[in-house]
Amino acid sequence: MKRLLFLISFLGALQLNASHIVGGNLSYVCLGNNTYEFTLSIYRDCLPPAQGGGNPAALQSDDPAFVSIFSGNSFFSFDSIFYSSSFQIPTNFSNDCINNPPATCLNRLQFKFIKYLPPSGNAYTVVYQLCCRNETINNVINPGTTGASYTCVIPGSNVICNNSAVFTNYPPQIICVNNPFIYDHSATDADGDSLSYYFCDAFKGGDANDPKPVLLGALPFFSSVNYRSPYNPVNPLGGNPILKIDPQTGIITGTPNIQGRFVVNVCCEERRNGMLINTAKREFQFVVTNCSKAVVANIPQFSEEQNTYVVNCKSREVHFVNQSTGGFTYLWDFGVTDLSNDTSNLFEPNYIYPDTGTYVVKLIVNKGTTCPDSISRIVKIYPQFKGDFEYNGLLCPNSPINFVDLSTTTFGMVNYWKWSFDDNEFSTDQNPTHVYANIGKDFHVTLISGNNYGCRDTSDAVLKVPKVNVFAGNDTVIVKNTPFQFNGTGAVTYGWSPPTFLDNPFVRNPNAIFADTGTYVYNLQGITANNCYGYDDIKIIVADGPYLTMPNAFSPNGDGNNDQFKILSAGYKKLKTFKIFNRWGEQLFSTTDFKKGWDGTQGGKPCEIGTYFWVVTAVDLEDKEKLIKGYLILIR
Repeated sequence: MKRLLFLISFLGALQLNASHIVGGNLSYVCLGNNTYEFTLSIYRDCLPPAQGGGNPAALQSDDPAFVSIFSGNSFFSFDSIFYSSSFQIPTNFSNDCINNPPATCLNRLQFKFIKYLPPSGNAYTVVYQLCCRNETINNVINPGTTGASYTCVIPGSNVICNNSAVFTNYPPQIICVNNPFIYDHSATDADGDSLSYYFCDAFKGGDANDPKPVLLGALPFFSSVNYRSPYNPVNPLGGNPILKIDPQTGIITGTPNIQGRFVVNVCCEERRNGMLINTAKREFQFVVTNCSKAVVANIPQFSEEQNTYVVNCKSREVHFVNQSTGGFTYLWDFGVTDLSNDTSNLFEPNYIYPDTGTYVVKLIVNKGTTCPDSISRIVKIYPQFKGDFEYNGLLCPNSPINFVDLSTTTFGMVNYWKWSFDDNEFSTDQNPTHVYANIGKDFHVTLISGNNYGCRDTSDAVLKVPKVNVFAGNDTVIVKNTPFQFNGTGAVTYGWSPPTFLDNPFVRNPNAIFADTGTYVYNLQGITANNCYGYDDIKIIVADGPYLTMPNAFSPNGDGNNDQFKILSAGYKKLKTFKIFNRWGEQLFSTTDFKKGWDGTQGGKPCEIGTYFWVVTAVDLEDKEKLIKGYLILIR
């Protein structure tokens, strides 16, 4: 079935300084015999222009309202309607309760008109458009030249004599920045239809060139206003926590943290027998200001769930934290519907709930005085939930460890897992597998588990994963047919491969005599006392006679690998000089000990990345000197 939308858009003025529209909405009542009474409300800024309000000429030009009605997509009628009442909306708070009350003036211009709509299979759409909005709106691009639109639906003849949903409360004029905000944006429906709520797009309507259009053709297309990033229809003003609306109750909650004007549009869907028959809309501007409330009732939100204080899954007893300011009396109502004594006057009471379930607790600060405030939060009681886990596998680096969730719940099902392995790695699997690097530490593993009732519990364990330091020895150079002894460390069981030239490949320090020249690489597998495996290798260069070589780069970064620039030599009995120079010829390092190397510093400070030069003079077994020069690259 096609639906008829009743659109109302607001007139600002031909001039930018005439922008004045704050919001509006439409409702209707069925009078019987296919006759309906419509109520169009336009909310307007009536502060003097010097204070940023609307231009008086623009306010006057809003009357009369031009209203078009469409049957399906086709034009049905046009009317020029004069206003029936003009009313200044109360600010809804006492100035005595605000330390620095801002200037406000909000006028509601209301139009009432009665129309007979012949029975039709099509829905009827009533359209009213007007421009422009306040120029100071934060979440809309070019608001001073953007019109506004509002919609509702009069269903076709298959729905008999429908009444639209009507919003119960006036929208708030002022919201205090960084203060918890709770506002009941619910509606009532005379037909008892099912209602649900959500934030939705605000529509354009009219512009500065045609601020009060006369619609006589086909049903116009309605487009969303251009929202300024990061705002959008479902996130109209941000906040911490973000502004949200409960889809069942219509209650808006959040803590706005940015001052300014924000367009907020709430849609209320009306369903009958599961069928959507109308969407009532009300658009308004929420003005967030540093109003410095003298009294603020505040129950914190400790749960991840919207407007929920806690979900208690350990017991039925709850301790209530009170973060209110400016109060001297407190009245708590713990929300047990069939009890009258579920109250307390304590600042931070404890309460034992009689049964499991979901409750709405209310705190009233300074009740009965000129400056009261109140707040409501949800409390859920669903014991017991207990988080737990176990693990299996070798507590060794580079070895898989299997984690098994053992969480239990009395209500619902376990469906939430957040693992932290204490090495900047996480998982949301129920039973993850994790491998630790070879860094050696006690890892504090935590699991936050939960169920579909919002229960959460944290369990933890400390895993001692040792560092494995299996070491095959430093790379070296030897002369062929010279006895050489390996020296493995860091394990209790050793295995060398290949076994070539080794007298026993299964001991820590096998002996070898190399009959041929060449480069030989031996791999060492070591098993520690904890049954952890470690691996390392050693490169042996076998030369015919005196041999000396240097690497062409090294990385003194403290990782235990290639941290020093050292000589590899064999067949030399004495080192006369080993010197390092920078590119300007400045000497940075000098030694006469084959075992010492350069650590990449000068005067204890790290040298820059770049190219350096070295000179070595060594004496062989026949007392012959050999001079070798080269360069190296320092990297980190």
